[in-house]
Amino acid sequence: MRMSGETVRVAFQGEPGAFSEEAAERLLGDQVVTLPRGTFESAFAAVEEGEADALVVPIENSLAGSVLRVYDLLLESGLTIAAEAVLPIELHLIGCAGATLEGIRSVESHPMALAQCERLFAKNRGWARVVAEDTAGSVRGVVESRDTARAAIAGPHAAAHYGGTILMHGVQDDAGNFTRFLLLTEREDAAPRGDKITLVLRLAHLPGALVAALEPFARRGLNLLKIESRPIHGCPWEYQFFLDVEASSGEPMDEALEELRQSVQSVRVLGCYRAARPMGEQMRAVMGRIQ
Repeated sequence: MRMSGETVRVAFQGEPGAFSEEAAERLLGDQVVTLPRGTFESAFAAVEEGEADALVVPIENSLAGSVLRVYDLLLESGLTIAAEAVLPIELHLIGCAGATLEGIRSVESHPMALAQCERLFAKNRGWARVVAEDTAGSVRGVVESRDTARAAIAGPHAAAHYGGTILMHGVQDDAGNFTRFLLLTEREDAAPRGDKITLVLRLAHLPGALVAALEPFARRGLNLLKIESRPIHGCPWEYQFFLDVEASSGEPMDEALEELRQSVQSVRVLGCYRAARPMGEQMRAVMGRIQ
């Protein structure tokens, strides 16, 4: 990685003004140079090909759920979770200059953002939903089109960046709308530090296999924060499981992992890192990890 004081090149999926770019800037501050990429695949490739030092991706939203493609790409890559950030997501309805609510006929955004605004579409059934690659890109397209019948759903950063007109504020279904982002790097610390660990397991296709895998954590009082299943390619109806566990590296976790390895087909530690906390403290801790 970079030496202390130098910039860190961070790839993200989307265009300038995207929430992922905001997450990268909040995690790394003035030392970050953000590299927009059109797809998650190209964003992961940017790190693997040496064009970026790190990658920031959304992993789950409190309203719309998990970003499944990111789980799959994380498993396929050799990247490690170095940190996480949780951002409040404020979504606005944004049009071009001269647009009005009465004139809107279609609304575009990333599928996750559209899914977070079901009440808006229920009240405006004549609006067509248009899927876009990302929130910021949808704003850029709307503004550049100068079509007052088009609108986009995105955050205030995108509206400001592209000169969009905010037609409605806070259009998400719930004010408690948050997205968790991961910072991924190629570096693997010899002694990872943190109070949260992410694992991926492959289990025997047998009754009780998942219970047996979770029991070592429960017996030691290690709190399971999240479990996500993803299909195993080439093995129909068989799944691998991602686990987030609230625990630092240490004797209880080491013992649980050792016992876990005896009851599963495979286990891979994707990262041991600090759980999201106030941004100033988080930024200082992250820079120490990746520099």
